[in-house]
Amino acid sequence: MVFYKRIRHKWLALLHNEALKRKVYVVIFESDTPMGKLFDVLLMVCIVLSILVVVAESIESWDPVVGPYLRVSEYVFTLFFTLEYVLRIYCSPRPRDYVLSFFGIVDLLATLPFYIGWFFGTARYLLVIRTFRLIRVFRVFKLFNFLEEGNLLMRSLYESSRKIIVFFLFVLVLVISIGTLMYMIEGGLPGTAFDNIPDSIYWAIVTLTTVGYGDITPVTPFGRFLSAVVMLLGYTIIAVPTGIVSASMIQEHRKVNERKCPHCGKGGHEEGARYCKYCGGELVPAGADETTQQRQDEKPPQAG
Repeated sequence: MVFYKRIRHKWLALLHNEALKRKVYVVIFESDTPMGKLFDVLLMVCIVLSILVVVAESIESWDPVVGPYLRVSEYVFTLFFTLEYVLRIYCSPRPRDYVLSFFGIVDLLATLPFYIGWFFGTARYLLVIRTFRLIRVFRVFKLFNFLEEGNLLMRSLYESSRKIIVFFLFVLVLVISIGTLMYMIEGGLPGTAFDNIPDSIYWAIVTLTTVGYGDITPVTPFGRFLSAVVMLLGYTIIAVPTGIVSASMIQEHRKVNERKCPHCGKGGHEEGARYCKYCGGELVPAGADETTQQRQDEKPPQAG
């Protein structure tokens, strides 16, 4: 009983050791320190190696030679990732937020398939989910500073989403019509591959997208003529979504570059910038109305 109380006391002390939590947090969550960078690099290496182990385990001819070593390696990697996940929860200031975050869910999914595999053997191959954890490489190389262009692309896709949806519906109607027309042309022939409308629509999609599997092909002259028309039509249709998104990206880029400082009048400021990079004056937020602009113009310029 005394031994149990001592263990419980030490365990509670460990759980509430804020100094230890801070040290673990710096190593695991921050990559600005030498130990933090070393941990992130070690984590990347383990992730890549564990994925290679899972891939190698799927090759049955290798199992008699390296199978036992691969399984032991998988045990080691899973133990490491499980310990890392527990430590992240332990040192996180808000454990609930981490568990429900994107990285928290990915970290959990990176270890669960192994334990599920004890009951369902093939589930262990879901360990390739660990690939998503390589996103953490952006922290190591500080590449998140360059994600503004990614935000520009996402805004462009959002702005052009309605046009793309309308275009998709148009293409959907088009392939249904073409598939039905081809069924009318080829469907009555003996031994034809166009024996129903769904298969004909499948052919229309494959042909219109210029994929051309060749598993279903027309044999009549009129059917081949229609195929040629659909192929040529596919080249023009594929370029439409690209043009829609490109136009939206150009428009969004202009919005960013047209932001002008109300003090010096110069533009070319980055999205989200609060102060002018030329004179140091406060900028009007993007999308602000004319009243806000006028109020901002009345403010005296700030020192650079």
